[in-house]
Amino acid sequence: MSVEVKFKDVTINTFYKKKKDKQKITMLTAYDCSTAKYFDEAGVDSILVGDSLGMVILGYDSTTKVTMTDMKVFTAAVARGANRCLVVADMPFMSYHSSVEDAVKNAGDLIRSGASAVKLEGATDYILSVVKRCVESGIPVVGHLGFTPQYLNVLGGYKVQGKSAENTMFILEQAKKLQKAGAFAVVLEMVPEESAKLITENLDIATIGIGAGRFTDGQVLVADDILGKFSEFKPKFARRYANLKDIITQAAASYIDDVNLGKFPDETEIFHLSEEANQELKELIKN
Repeated sequence: MSVEVKFKDVTINTFYKKKKDKQKITMLTAYDCSTAKYFDEAGVDSILVGDSLGMVILGYDSTTKVTMTDMKVFTAAVARGANRCLVVADMPFMSYHSSVEDAVKNAGDLIRSGASAVKLEGATDYILSVVKRCVESGIPVVGHLGFTPQYLNVLGGYKVQGKSAENTMFILEQAKKLQKAGAFAVVLEMVPEESAKLITENLDIATIGIGAGRFTDGQVLVADDILGKFSEFKPKFARRYANLKDIITQAAASYIDDVNLGKFPDETEIFHLSEEANQELKELIKN
């Protein structure tokens, strides 16, 4: 018996090719099947199941409260909706820090959940060893440098990174180490445009910017930011392409009004007994 194996239209090789051909890479976050399906059909290259779900979906005040269980559930949901694009899953806080063995196991669990690659933050010697072991185990890795949300408390808040020549060169060296360890792409977050441009030009792997200017190889934004669904805070670097907050609020208000006024449901939205069954029911009530 033969089994048909379906490969994604977008793979890690797509990232390499787009960088070489100077074509932009598009990435968006998603956390559920239907959103992933719509983004996939729209033609996005990659969907990131970001640990940002902790704030925009689960209501946490930071990403550090997201667990492996959370990530596996949401990754599986996204993977069921994304047929052609590359699905990348964030490794949550402390899921890859205790030991290389635990890190590879957790990364493998995200791949089993449906991801095609994982993303992790930083480039210390230990992190580089995790990247290397993951790649050796057949798990593609995306790095993340600049502002790294899981290190929020160490960085002292939401601050732009690489604001000096020295700091820019430090991030570049980190990116080169990630590249050597086997990462196929690196996210640059909240980095000055000039710094991100220099880093991008000196890497063979793709850079994906978020708040890193116009010259990275690709861009990523949070779905709830571009859709205008998460209204508590709008980052400087995010652009809203829709206003789902108002649409959802107005739809709910209209529904409430229709129910209260007896306008919902109407004749087209209900089911009826057959005439015979209705008559039989009336006879039973009489008896």
